[in-house]
Amino acid sequence: MPFQKVQPEKLSASVVKQIEQLILRGILSPGERLPAERELAERLGVSRPSLRDAIGELQARGLLTSKAGSGVFVGDVLGSAFSPALIQLFATHDEAVFDYLSFRRDMEGLAAERAARFGSDYDLQVIQAIFDKMEAAGNPAVSEEAAKLDAQFHSAIMDASHNVIMLHMMRSMFDLLREGVFYNRRIMFQQHTTYEALLEQHRAINSALQARDPQAARTAVEAHLDYVKQALTDHQRAERNTEVARQRLEHETGKG
Repeated sequence: MPFQKVQPEKLSASVVKQIEQLILRGILSPGERLPAERELAERLGVSRPSLRDAIGELQARGLLTSKAGSGVFVGDVLGSAFSPALIQLFATHDEAVFDYLSFRRDMEGLAAERAARFGSDYDLQVIQAIFDKMEAAGNPAVSEEAAKLDAQFHSAIMDASHNVIMLHMMRSMFDLLREGVFYNRRIMFQQHTTYEALLEQHRAINSALQARDPQAARTAVEAHLDYVKQALTDHQRAERNTEVARQRLEHETGKG
């Protein structure tokens, strides 16, 4: 008969599984510092040697890293979904920029739909709390804090979709946006959007989520990203016009 004796799981293996799960679900983020050894062992209800064994295994697999005198941190498990060479191509070709926005529109629309349907009450409370802070923080085009909250709002929707593949893929995409690979977000928003329009778009997204209306949530996200796409189009057109005008000025002033 194909039966084997059940072996009790080592405590360190249970710790490994728990930390793995927290990283997979995006609850522990890359670069986040874990509590000190004594505190973490107490929270987990295990001995410090068992905890050390677990951390050692996770470090060997690259999920955790240690810094002398600083502690243990979550590793950069996301890395990048794209090679440096491909990122450089993204940064220099307009079609990649608009494909990026189309991808975001599809994925975030689906995430919002899933969040309205599958998100827990706690998920929606987090989204509401971030939106409340966004209202108080002001224009993301001029406020670093407001820009961070804007990113947190979209990230919280991904979290509430409860799909770990989608979550980590989109976090990698958000990193490219934050690093300015596709466009200078702040300059574009300063020149080609209004704070009131952006806030109302986020209000519509939040309201649909709080009402648990999947289709309305998806529609609101798609409308927001359509607005961003138009702002980017206007921004690129303005830059081209400025360059043409500069060349004309140089040509005219050089005639004399």
